[in-house]
Amino acid sequence: MLKGNKVGLRARHQEDIPVLHSELYDDVVNGSRAESAPWRPLTPGTKDPRLAVDDSREGLVQFSVVELEGNTLVGMATLWGIDTHSRSAHIGMGLRPAARGKGYGTDVVGVLCHYGFVARGMHRLQIETLADNAAMLAAAERNGFVREGVLRSSAWVMGEFLDEVLLGLLAEEWKPTLKW
Repeated sequence: MLKGNKVGLRARHQEDIPVLHSELYDDVVNGSRAESAPWRPLTPGTKDPRLAVDDSREGLVQFSVVELEGNTLVGMATLWGIDTHSRSAHIGMGLRPAARGKGYGTDVVGVLCHYGFVARGMHRLQIETLADNAAMLAAAERNGFVREGVLRSSAWVMGEFLDEVLLGLLAEEWKPTLKW
């Protein structure tokens, strides 16, 4: 397990999947905001490709996020779009509704940075988020990410186009807050 100050990132367990699916993706509004594809219901028992771990996919590392005190599942985190040639990757995460507003997001981004830069040798990490996602923007900026641009009206969400913000962090700009 990779440990931050408040949360740990561990392998996704089978029992995590129904909880994450129910709280992050069955909610139409949240699911639409979290994905670039249109929301659609999944038949019960169907393997959710967003949550089921496929260790054969080299460009994707999926974690479950747990509280360090109590080991309670609080969300999911990913390092995706990993480009081993250019040494870059994207960060993504989703927190269960009850876990939001507790500072976990900032900690998750910090642990993903540590994993990306230290364990994976990345040179650049990137986050794309909706412009109105104040929590993710704050979590990214608290970890040193810089706003690099706005993708105007680039996301179709629940009947309207929304702007996305692109943030980046280079290894030499990163200020580690965790120790291995």
